[in-house]
Amino acid sequence: MFSVPWIKYFERPCGKMTVTELARRAGTTPHAVRYYTRMGLLQANRDPYNGYRLYDAREIGSLRFIRHAKRLGYTLAEIREIIQDSEQGRSPCPRVREILLRRIEENRRQLEELMALQERMERALSQWSKMPDGIPDGRSVCQLIEAFSEEDAS
Repeated sequence: MFSVPWIKYFERPCGKMTVTELARRAGTTPHAVRYYTRMGLLQANRDPYNGYRLYDAREIGSLRFIRHAKRLGYTLAEIREIIQDSEQGRSPCPRVREILLRRIEENRRQLEELMALQERMERALSQWSKMPDGIPDGRSVCQLIEAFSEEDAS
């Protein structure tokens, strides 16, 4: 039998996946896999023959973990900290709880601010429904916005 040197370009170490294969198996995009690799959330080896990134099967679980954490509102920096705790043999659970509690409080504040904004917008629209359209006169840009007073709209 003869040896075909270029065949090495088509062979891959057993159990290794390319970016596209990993993305497909984990239900995400190749772009996400590359990005998470650059961020240090996924580990890849380089194929010595073609330079492609190759991933072990365990990275499927890592990708799924990242997606679950993102759906719960964790940032990639927080996810990296959680993964590092785990890799160092420490329980990441206290950090996970603390981050989520902080995020819930932040969300609650933001929701309150959005509700206040919504109410101001509705009062303004109600006030403006009684006002005629105006033409800018050099001192005024839009009389509706300039005339809006929360006291008047209450």
